[in-house]
Parts: sequence; structure tokens; C-alpha cells
Amino acid sequence: MLRWRLLLGTLLIAALVGLCWLDHRAAAGLKGVWLAPVLVALAVLATHEILALESAVGLTPVPWVVYAGNLVVLATPWVAFLLRHGTDGSRPSGTAATPSAGHEVAMALALMVILALVAEMRRYQRPGTVIVNTAAAAFALSYVGLLLSFAIELRLRWGVGALASLLIVVKSGDSGAYFVGRLFGRHKMAPTLSPGKTIEGAFGACLFSVGASWAVFAWLVPLAREGASEAHRAATPWWAWIGFGLLVGGAGILGDLAESLLKRDSGRKDSSTWMPGLGGVLDVLDSVLVAAPVAYLFWSLGLVN
Repeated sequence: MLRWRLLLGTLLIAALVGLCWLDHRAAAGLKGVWLAPVLVALAVLATHEILALESAVGLTPVPWVVYAGNLVVLATPWVAFLLRHGTDGSRPSGTAATPSAGHEVAMALALMVILALVAEMRRYQRPGTVIVNTAAAAFALSYVGLLLSFAIELRLRWGVGALASLLIVVKSGDSGAYFVGRLFGRHKMAPTLSPGKTIEGAFGACLFSVGASWAVFAWLVPLAREGASEAHRAATPWWAWIGFGLLVGGAGILGDLAESLLKRDSGRKDSSTWMPGLGGVLDVLDSVLVAAPVAYLFWSLGLVN
């Protein structure tokens, strides 16, 4: 199991690094073009898994609404970027200074919830199912589409370096929790939700996340923004990268526990078996989903750069 985990994890990281490099080199109007196919695949697979978890506890939202809704929500930031900047990446006069003000995603999510209600109207036969199934659809749209959209906004607003800061810090925390927990774990952190997670593992996750945050903001982010004006090249202060590592890494731990809660509620060990040793797509994305809004908050407030 450990061998498969290391092998598959290494291949996934290598592929993601290559795609991020290609995406970084893409023209301004083609931001995210290399990462978009991966995102679509992840969104479809993650939607399949969240629907399966909901089905296991008797919830049956209209599947096509959730699939289409998540894709629409995730496509919205790119559409907003193109409408504001055009295909050449230039900013038309009179537009906002950022690719998306964020309200477009909220509007897309609202429309998809309305669509879920319309779909329930079309198939209504008996009382007692509409509210729970509409709520299940809204949750699936929020958990996959809305949370993942923050990662897209990181890429569009601040570049590949911002997206990398999220992924590297969170996944370093995951690795730290796994290895420190295996070596030194003695005290269970949440035995009812996830018996394998320990307090020592959580400490290792925070330590690895802070170390990764230092490396990211000391080297990777400055490299990714090479050529930017001096006003946008100031170093991130020490307290900011420590805070980023602790809070984004901590949100990653919370995301992992949140998905464990969903799996326990549905009586499943893994969200699926797509990836030997790693489980399903949600088992890989769980920490990223919850950490993405926290990373977005740091970048949007200008605490890191």
C-alpha cells in the first residue's frame, strides 16, 4: 500500500508540476488552458463520488444537474476573465482591476440551485423527498464546485505561484501528517471519525506546512512572478508565511476530517477506488477543497504576495 501511495503520488506531482509550468508559460489570454482538462476530469470524478456518498444514505439529487452545475460553476471564473480581459489578456478600459469580482461564481451557484429545484418539480411524485434531495444537490455543488472555484481564482488573479502555494502547503501537510503519524503517533485526534489520525500527525502536518510555506514564498512565488513590477515583488514577511502555513495547513487537516465525516456517515472507507493506495479523487482533494478559501483570503487581503 505504501509503495503504491508513493509511486502514484510521485507521478501525480510530476504531472502537475509539468502542467503548471506549461500553464505559466501560456499567453496572458490563455491562463489556465493547460490545467483546464485536469480540472474538468477532477470535477466529474469528484461529482461522481459525492453523489455516490449521498446515494449510500438514501439521498438522490438529479445527477445531471449536479454534474452540469459543478462544471458551470468552475467554468464561470474563466468566462468572467475572458469577458473582462479578452483572449489576448489585455484589460479593456473601464473594467475592474481583477479578473473576477467573485460575484459571478455566486450567481452561477444560485442559478444551479434554482435548476435543481426545477428538476425536482419535473420528477415530483410523492412528498418527503424534495427538500432533502435539493439540499443534497446544493451541498454537492458547494462542496465540489464552489470550494474548488477558489483554487481557480488563485490561478487567474495571482498566477500559477498562488495556486502552487495552496497545493504545495496543503499536500506537504498531508505528507507530514502521514509520516509523522506513522512514526510517532500515539494519541488519537478523532477516533470516531478517523481512527488513523493522531495529534502527533497533526503537529507534523503543521510543521511540514510551515516549512513548505517558507520555501514557496522564499523561492517559488518570486520565481513565478519574475518580470513583475518592483511594487509587486516585495518579499512576504515572516509572520505572513508562518500564518499561511499554519492556517492553510490547518484547514487542510479540517478538510481531511470533513471528508472522513462524509465517508463514515455513508459507511465507506474510501470515496472510491480510482487510485490504489490513495483512494478516490475526493480522498486526494479533500484537504485542498477546504484550504482553498483560506489561501484565497490571504492572497486577496495582500498578506502574501
